[in-house]
Amino acid sequence: MAAALGPSGWWQRWRRRLSAWDGSRMLLLLLLLGSGQGPRRVWAGQTFEYLKREHSLSKPYQGVGTGSSSLWNLMGNAMVMTQYIRLTPDMQSKQGALWNRVPCFLRDWELQVHFKIHGQGKKNLHGDGLAIWYTKDRMQPGPVFGNMDKFVGLGVFVDTYPNEEKQQEAQKRRYSPGVQRVFPYISAMVNNGSLSYDHERDGRPTELGGCTAIVRNLHYDTFLVIRYVKRHLTIMMDIDGKHEWRDCIEVPGVRLPRGYYFGTSSITGDLSDNHDVISLKLFELTVERTPEEEKLHRDVFLPSVDNMKLPEMTAPLPPLGGLALFLIVFFSLVFSVFAIVIGIILYNKWQEQSRKRFY
Repeated sequence: MAAALGPSGWWQRWRRRLSAWDGSRMLLLLLLLGSGQGPRRVWAGQTFEYLKREHSLSKPYQGVGTGSSSLWNLMGNAMVMTQYIRLTPDMQSKQGALWNRVPCFLRDWELQVHFKIHGQGKKNLHGDGLAIWYTKDRMQPGPVFGNMDKFVGLGVFVDTYPNEEKQQEAQKRRYSPGVQRVFPYISAMVNNGSLSYDHERDGRPTELGGCTAIVRNLHYDTFLVIRYVKRHLTIMMDIDGKHEWRDCIEVPGVRLPRGYYFGTSSITGDLSDNHDVISLKLFELTVERTPEEEKLHRDVFLPSVDNMKLPEMTAPLPPLGGLALFLIVFFSLVFSVFAIVIGIILYNKWQEQSRKRFY
């Protein structure tokens, strides 16, 4: 029979149990935070973020494929590798894309993109860059960094080749210092489907803002974050290896509908680069709103930017049904026969009057 424990023995046993319980609880909390399931405060105030796995992608890239059960779909020359997803290889005339299959209905969100752009090309002999999308349509190849032109939604472009500058040099013209941009260059564009991205001018006519971002052939990780909170669009980057976010673009009054898709795409032409995506992580941001803000921040159905006039879209006419088409043809024939009969009657009367005048 075990000897009875004195007061000091009971206290030692209780303290060991308490320490073990605290350690287990701390381990559980760390696991939750590491897995993205628990909330994490990101700003001072009442803002927390939650990782949304259905809109996120990281190694080992499970859920990427072509089937209906996949959360992410590849397009074009995009390939899944062990350490990254390569949108385009360092080869000419390639394009690839990666699209989320699940539409996003979050009100406030933050997308963190871990990417790498590298290749054999020397200065200004590489291209063309990559884009991150939040758009109405998905899996639509086209000329805008591998995606369709006249898209509906938001596009953020990491442009690595200065098309406009090279054209100016070819025409022996020079930029004024106030308008010249240094590449690689990050810019953003909101489109309601009526605007074309001007590739020859690197999107200058339609950009909301931009900044220089030296991101090629770096030996450390490069990140981009797109944050959309209370109709305020903020784009920041971590490209200096210091693990610090640096401001790039900030635009208030951006109105983006819910239910659009996240994606990323890239394209190469005569010049090329490897365009790799290591991870995409989407966080839901919980933000407190006043009653006045709730009224102002109602859902919208078409992207727009306050104080920026976008051409209005003319809705296409719906296709005619079979009955409507039959009625139109029928009444057109009736009207034609009626017009012919009236014409014959008038012609006969005119002939009668002509004969009477001669007699």
